[in-house]
Amino acid sequence: MKPFMDADFLLSTETAKRLYHDYAESMPIIDYHCHVSPKEIWEDRKFNDLFEVWLEGDHYKWRLMRSNGVEEKYVTGDASHREKFQKFAEALPRAIGNPMYHWCHLELRAYFGYEGVLNGDTAQEVWDLCNAKLREPDMGARGIIAKSNVAFVGTTDDPIDSLEWHAKIAADPTIKTVVGPSFRPDKGLNIEKAGWCEYIAALGKAAGMEIKTLEDMKKALLARMEHFDKNGCRASDHGLDYVPYRPASPEALEAIFQKGMKGETVTVEEFESFKTDLLLFCARQYARMGWAMQIHYNCRRNPNSAMFAKLGPDTGFDCMNNVNCAGALYDVLDNLYQTNELPKTILYSLNPGEDELLDTMLGAFQGPEVPGKIQHGSGWWFNDTKSGMIHQMTSLSHLGILGNFVGMLTDSRSFLSYTRHAYFRRILCDLIGKWVENGEYPDDMETLGGLVQDICYNNARRYFKLEG
Repeated sequence: MKPFMDADFLLSTETAKRLYHDYAESMPIIDYHCHVSPKEIWEDRKFNDLFEVWLEGDHYKWRLMRSNGVEEKYVTGDASHREKFQKFAEALPRAIGNPMYHWCHLELRAYFGYEGVLNGDTAQEVWDLCNAKLREPDMGARGIIAKSNVAFVGTTDDPIDSLEWHAKIAADPTIKTVVGPSFRPDKGLNIEKAGWCEYIAALGKAAGMEIKTLEDMKKALLARMEHFDKNGCRASDHGLDYVPYRPASPEALEAIFQKGMKGETVTVEEFESFKTDLLLFCARQYARMGWAMQIHYNCRRNPNSAMFAKLGPDTGFDCMNNVNCAGALYDVLDNLYQTNELPKTILYSLNPGEDELLDTMLGAFQGPEVPGKIQHGSGWWFNDTKSGMIHQMTSLSHLGILGNFVGMLTDSRSFLSYTRHAYFRRILCDLIGKWVENGEYPDDMETLGGLVQDICYNNARRYFKLEG
């Protein structure tokens, strides 16, 4: 029996062990999509206790606690930090097989030196140890990033954001990690949602203009893209419930825009046409600027209407969806490819049943600009499990080229989540190691090690133009 989480955790063959320890383990991290705060990086936020760095804002952990029957008072309510941590510690041992169990213990070991097991009985011991560690000067946001060997952080930013914190980070020579914004224009595209008119006014203010027409809106978005580009943006990100493709005439699109500006309800057909037009407009600008376009889709947001009314979005109630929009996604890519304006694109479906679909789609639209121009993004959200990552990489290897994969991201709001890259790298090395030891690939360690290092770091470095 292997000991729990030893040095060879998840590495089941000798080849896997060599690949991980000799090639993958020490590679820098490119976390090209996450939700950490650039303001907190600049200010080098210090954390008063383990709750603040571990449970605050982490809807993965909130969801686990609710699944164990924990009252909302101890999840997002007014219970003390220590009480909330206790409830989480009591729930964690029930989560056998859940990646959260592994992530938590990887984080406790990597950042706090705790080699034990977290449960209700050890909660006080862990609380005291970690809180003492958090008082050390290198355990602020900057110190955690530095000791995690992170070369690049891609934050998620709204077009109206000033990017002042990114500018300050870039101007500070003591911060060695590059922190770049990512352009996320979802609120501008969501004409059917409450608050859209107010957002358009804010977008106009950020761009220094008044938006009265759809053409004005596009000019404002372009102005903000140029601002992002000057501040080191290398990627956009679109969070879509599903990918639409419903072209409409300029006159019809302007009528839809004016309807939205009056606060009138738009039909499904109308907002699909509006989003199609703006998605294509944005994509063409991304291609011109050399950015990567990320599209995350097939999430059912806030299905629990009562809890949404009580707590709002991003509180742990979202789910996978099963909208068949493959035809629309093909059409979006084809529309852009026809005019040679398809940007580097990373596609993520929250439904793992679409892995093979996406991997065949990649091959239809690749280009010579960079190997793997069109990417199947890493296991996202509910798919960043052991089985989810294995399925995504196996599908990509069967139907595409795994060696051109840009690898893992955290998609996290926590500064401690960089151990997810170690989790991914162990799974990657074990997957490849099994193929080699099963005689499916030569035992050529030079080639294998290069492949692993490319997937862990080098491919993303080239893809996002981080050579300099």
